[in-house]
Amino acid sequence: MSSDTSHETKDVVFIGKKPIMAYVTSALIQLANNPKVSIKARGLSIGRAVDVAQIIARRTDNSGYSIGQISIGSEHLQSLDGRSRNVSTIEIEVKKNA
Repeated sequence: MSSDTSHETKDVVFIGKKPIMAYVTSALIQLANNPKVSIKARGLSIGRAVDVAQIIARRTDNSGYSIGQISIGSEHLQSLDGRSRNVSTIEIEVKKNA
């Protein structure tokens, strides 16, 4: 696997239904190798994504992580019964302090 340094590398942690600390651990592992990690969630998992970002930023004050850009939006999805609906999304950047 070759790595292209001309592109900004940004790992992504997708938030689902696992325990919060599983996502915190995953993000911290990725932050050990990358300058920033993007935490993404949609729908009912948005609150869990915010919790993950806050835990990393607050509990690791001495390690030097902070919350960067936050972007919100919505996706147009089709539900199982065939109806279309909008689902809210969030992307939270967690980065190493310089």
